[in-house]
Amino acid sequence: MNSQDVFHHFSPDGRPHMVDVSEKAVTARVAVAEAHIRMSRATRDAIVHHAIAKGDVMKVAEIAGIMAAKRTSELIPLCHPLPLHHVSVRIEEHALEPQEAVFRVRAEVRTAHQTGVEMEALTAASIAALTVYDMCKKADRGMTISDVRLVMKDGGASGRYERDERGGSEGR
Repeated sequence: MNSQDVFHHFSPDGRPHMVDVSEKAVTARVAVAEAHIRMSRATRDAIVHHAIAKGDVMKVAEIAGIMAAKRTSELIPLCHPLPLHHVSVRIEEHALEPQEAVFRVRAEVRTAHQTGVEMEALTAASIAALTVYDMCKKADRGMTISDVRLVMKDGGASGRYERDERGGSEGR
């Protein structure tokens, strides 16, 4: 594999450009991404019991994630603007240990287009997690956002990819 196979956002003379996808087939595409946000138990309790002064943290963050997916091409250089047919963002508790306070943000994005929606799903998960932080920072500045990652993508020439739950990744 040469550098032109890997770095598609650069022309042969090294100039940046948006990849031409006009010759690619329109296919159904989906991507799922996630992020984790760790916090104190007190902050978790305030979120769950709607005691954060700024409002319903989960709903506001989920809406922020949806809005972010729709604006991804404005945030990421050379990213194609895409017609999104479905975006969902869910935030749920994901503590593996009772003393932990962790929420998992999970974003799913769908389209039928010539390029994938991985960046839109990753952007949605990231911005939803950042919104939780913003709404709760007065209560807990020590929150940590981590594990922002692609969980699954399907469609297009590269086919299906699923993250291996043991921490690695594998294409299928």
